Amino acid sequence: MSSQYKWIAFKNAILNLSAILEEAETDIVRDAAIKRYEICYELAWKSIQEALKREGLEVCKSPKSCFKQAFKQGWIENEEVFSEMVQTRNLTAHTYNEDLAKEIFSHLGNYVVQFNAMKINLIG
Repeated sequence: MSSQYKWIAFKNAILNLSAILEEAETDIVRDAAIKRYEICYELAWKSIQEALKREGLEVCKSPKSCFKQAFKQGWIENEEVFSEMVQTRNLTAHTYNEDLAKEIFSHLGNYVVQFNAMKINLIG
């Protein structure tokens, strides 16, 4: 998958997550939003890998290390939120727990803001 394709996919994933968050919360909307968050998250750290390659820098091997490098490069503005996203992503496998799913869903609006800021800083 080319860099350009990953960046386009990341932009589209952010738009898709934003769109589902505009819907009234139901079980189906919540589940779809969490899945769309997972896609954004995966494309975010893979986009960072591509940007590091583009810059001739050492390429990270995990989401956590990629977000740390992106913060050092100034591509992300809030390292704490991205650290929280790593923990959230680790929990999404357990979203059969309705209380946990509701908690994760409550953070997705802030995550979209952070993904958008990263997109602007990383790829314009």
